Amino acid sequence: MNELERGILLGVLVGQGSFGGDGKQPHVVLRMHVRHEALLRRFVEWLPRSRLYGPYDHGGRHYFQWVARGPGLVEDLVPFLDAELTPDLDAHAFERYRAMRERYADVLGP
Repeated sequence: MNELERGILLGVLVGQGSFGGDGKQPHVVLRMHVRHEALLRRFVEWLPRSRLYGPYDHGGRHYFQWVARGPGLVEDLVPFLDAELTPDLDAHAFERYRAMRERYADVLGP
């Protein structure tokens, strides 16, 4: 990714991303309206081991869901977030990410 692409990815994840997991494996999830399909497809281009699911129509919402998990999360996204996501950039997003890292330290490493 170039600098602009890295900034776009970081900004969207800070503002809209969910840092969590299913109890066994961590994931970063992003749900966005179908009108943002092109952007989400770009995320898959930038992080080819991530996945885009949908479109979904649920509860009056029309959205796609982008997910990073497994090797794509551990080897591609986590090093990026470790380098770029800082408390002074966004304390709330940093804390959510830190909590995910702590909860899944056995998978994500120290």
